[in-house]
Amino acid sequence: MTTRLYLVRHAATAANLAKPPLLQGVRTDPRLAPDGIRQAEVTRELLVGVTLDACYCSPMLRAVETAEIIARPHRLTPSACPELTECDVGEWEGRSWESIATQEPERYCIYMADPALGRYAGGESFAEAHARSAPVIDRLIAVHTGQAVLVVSHHVVLRSYLAVALGLPIRLARQVSLDNCGVSAVTSEGGQTTVTTLNAAFHLLRNRRNGPA
Repeated sequence: MTTRLYLVRHAATAANLAKPPLLQGVRTDPRLAPDGIRQAEVTRELLVGVTLDACYCSPMLRAVETAEIIARPHRLTPSACPELTECDVGEWEGRSWESIATQEPERYCIYMADPALGRYAGGESFAEAHARSAPVIDRLIAVHTGQAVLVVSHHVVLRSYLAVALGLPIRLARQVSLDNCGVSAVTSEGGQTTVTTLNAAFHLLRNRRNGPA
């Protein structure tokens, strides 16, 4: 029996839309920006014809709001999973990569050299975030065998899970870049997990004025 997961990065907040974008982890909990709400709405339109049997999300507002919008036509109430919360970016919360690279070049270089081991300053590493979140996603596959499940989470959580599913080491997970409301699909059959779609974002073209996330 084939199990299908639709993995969606939450829609954009003001921090995602800032120029340059600002890091956000778990130390702030902003709602979606108006443009983010529109992203979630067009993602809902993309998935409205897909059968969804269950919906799970991070408990953070940006993920909950995104999940509620997408799941509404399917008459599903998202279930919040604390393990799907974003990576803690520590002292770098609310800052841009440009400012971090300029003001803390040594810490920045250590992190970028291997984000699997190098932590965000005062926060988590990719490996730590993956260790708490990936087992939950795998458990959803086991619990919902033969069904289709929507999972709305965050950039580090999803890109690290997808990197491993693609056969990449977690230290290279930053190479898997996901748009806000980018949709990835994972299928599982006979114990084999396959990434069938990675960051489908064509439905977001109307919002491209938002800039990079």
